[in-house]
Amino acid sequence: MRTPRLAFLIVGKALVAAACTASSSADTIESTTTIEAAPTTTNTSTTTVSSTAAAQTGSLPEGPSALDNRYAESFPEPLINPDDILSGGPPPDGIPPIDDPQFVSVSVADEWLNDQEPVLVVDINGDIRAYPIQILMWHEIVNDTVGGVPVTVTYCPLCNSAITFERTVQGVETTFGTSGSLYFANLVMYDRATESLWNQLDGRAVVGVLTGETLTQLPSSMVAWGDFKAARSEAQILDRERTGATRRYGTNPYTGLDDPNGQPFLFQGDIDVRAKAMQRVVAIETDAEAVAWPLDLLVDGEAAVTEGELNGDPLVIFWKNGQSSALDTSDIAAGRDIGTVGVFSPILDGRPLTFEAEEGIFVDQETGTTWNVLGDAVEGPLAGSALEPITFVRTFWFSWAAFRPDTELIEQ
Repeated sequence: MRTPRLAFLIVGKALVAAACTASSSADTIESTTTIEAAPTTTNTSTTTVSSTAAAQTGSLPEGPSALDNRYAESFPEPLINPDDILSGGPPPDGIPPIDDPQFVSVSVADEWLNDQEPVLVVDINGDIRAYPIQILMWHEIVNDTVGGVPVTVTYCPLCNSAITFERTVQGVETTFGTSGSLYFANLVMYDRATESLWNQLDGRAVVGVLTGETLTQLPSSMVAWGDFKAARSEAQILDRERTGATRRYGTNPYTGLDDPNGQPFLFQGDIDVRAKAMQRVVAIETDAEAVAWPLDLLVDGEAAVTEGELNGDPLVIFWKNGQSSALDTSDIAAGRDIGTVGVFSPILDGRPLTFEAEEGIFVDQETGTTWNVLGDAVEGPLAGSALEPITFVRTFWFSWAAFRPDTELIEQ
């Protein structure tokens, strides 16, 4: 059984303990955040989960920890050069994942969430949960079980990528932690069962005994709190009072990072010049194909509809205004309006639908039913129906292109 690693907190003025690094650059990011000193006691919930995960490794390969040695000769051939994995500053779990998430009702969360704030929404088997970005900013990983499915909910601020995965590998349930390292400025996770290293953006184990394994990505999307609470009043919301740590929730330590004309922070790699490095994109991929739409192309007025396809299958992208950027100003709720995006199959019960935006809502031309940005039919002949969500990633162009350079970029 592996010895559980303790969760450490980092002390220091202008250290970025909320995301993929614990350092900051005055030339790149204006941050005055001070990280609170860590208690010397063990994080009980983290230790318990880690021990449980380690005990489940019977069917997983044994080997040394990639956290301790990325170059072990017994490892399979790494998928990336271990030399390209950079230290972000903190030790493993120095950015503390939430291993024992607690939840509150929509009405309780509404006391501390602003309508324009982003929340990451996960809906599995009717179990609907929202993970506020103001919390994920400071923890990056939540190990949870939603609708009976073990999941890890992740967010990398430097790449603005919020992604949910199943946390089962080769049929074995484990949990994930933050390694304290970066690859292409992206969060490098580690699984607590074998301590292999995983990219957050593509969910691949790239160094360690599990090299070559890929996590299953689940549909999840960032939605403005006001839109979410109106549509999902029965949902559970991650509680910021019981995270196991004290942080300045609601604040952004990366002021100015979300500058469309800026440059990525702590990124070492080539930038695909087809778009600006910090351009936000909506990206969708399969094993055979990847397509990305610059956010600017999806925006029009209060709401907009964009049609597309992937592997010959149609898709529709809804965009609605009213969601703040978490990475713009120090106050997350005051960030510039980047809107909410939803991606869906436009085929309902075998019937293709065609959508248009009208004064902030979406209407299908076939029946006149109105739909919200979550893909719910809210009024009309199809009321009560829901479009099938398509898994996508909303991130910065520099990051997506580094991982999928073969991406087709939709430019008009």
